[in-house]
Order: sequence, then structure tokens, then C-alpha cells
Amino acid sequence: MQMEAILKYFSDFTLVQLKQFAALDPLYKEWNSKINVISRKDIDGLYEKHVLHSLAIAAAFQFEPGMEIIDIGTGGGFPGIPLAIFFPEVKFLLADSIAKKLKVVDAVIQALELKNVTTQHVRVEEIKNRKFDFVVSRAVAPLKELWRWSKPLLKTKLQVPNSNLQSGLICLKGGDLTTEIHDSGTRPRVMEISDLFNEEYFKMKYLLYVPR
Repeated sequence: MQMEAILKYFSDFTLVQLKQFAALDPLYKEWNSKINVISRKDIDGLYEKHVLHSLAIAAAFQFEPGMEIIDIGTGGGFPGIPLAIFFPEVKFLLADSIAKKLKVVDAVIQALELKNVTTQHVRVEEIKNRKFDFVVSRAVAPLKELWRWSKPLLKTKLQVPNSNLQSGLICLKGGDLTTEIHDSGTRPRVMEISDLFNEEYFKMKYLLYVPR
């Protein structure tokens, strides 16, 4: 299951976007053999376990042109790179504290000619003087930590007219989140990804949205 995993749920892509999505598989296979950013057992399931998983955010949230999004702890570029392909008019900053992972991310961005993505080698708590419409993240840290890092980075108000969203944290999580949500002191909107995508892999996987 490769590109079909995406095309089963999304169809309105330009030729450029289709080429970019198709290029992810050979790019990540090549780079993963040099610098391990995706577990060996998962690399063959790249489109389902990484690309489509990232695009759950796109299935649930409409980012508008001109918005600025930061992906904290981007790792190998997820969810940031699939979202940047999906939303070419939205600006993305992919941040991580591990330089060798960003080396892979930078190479993928360059190969795909993504003009709407920048990267930064930084610990998220060190980012100052920048505000974003949304923070996105995938399984980087407990919700309590994610929210503590995210809150100072969020704009108080979205600059985009007609958006019914508030700025906030959108993160991908799995498993029983009861304790984690309780400990965070937040009241996130929780969405089951299996309501969006019917593959077995997405059972017990969730999208959490914490508005600012």
C-alpha cells in the first residue's frame, strides 16, 4: 500500500503535489539507510504509518493561505512535510533539537522543492520572538509538556478572516490518553483517527486539539 493509501481519502491534488507525494518513498528509503529517522520495520509502511497519519490533521483542519505553523520535534519531518505538500500556501517551520534528523528533513525539502518550509535546529523552549497560528506535533512528549511549550508560541488571535478555529496545539497521539489528558490540565477536543481513515493501523490513534 503506497500512494493508494493517500488517494483513497484525498483526490484534489495538483500534478506537482502528486509528484511530491510519490517522491517521498524513494527519498526516505535512501536517506533512512544512512541516517535512521524511521524505524526499519515502518519504512515499508511509509505512506500509511507516516504520511497518511500526518494527513489526519489535514482531514480534520483546514489551514488557510498565509497561516504559519510550527512542527515541534519534527523528527524525520512528520507531520510537517506531508502537511506542507498538502497546504502549499501555508508556511511551516519544522523544529527539532537533533541536527542529524534535520539533515534528512532539509534534503527531502530540497529534493521536493518545497518553498513553504524552513527548518530550525533548536530546543522548542528556546524559540523566542515568533508566534504561530498552530503548533503541530506527533508523539513527541506528554500533552502537559507539549502544551507548556506550545502556549508561548501561539498567536492570541488568528489573522485569517472567516476561520472558525482558534489558534492552538494539534497533536497526534495513541493509546489510552485518560491519565495524560488529566495530568495536562487541558480540555482538548479529542478525535478518533479511525473515524477519518478505516485502516486497522488507526485504531486507538487520536487527534487532540487544545485551543489557546
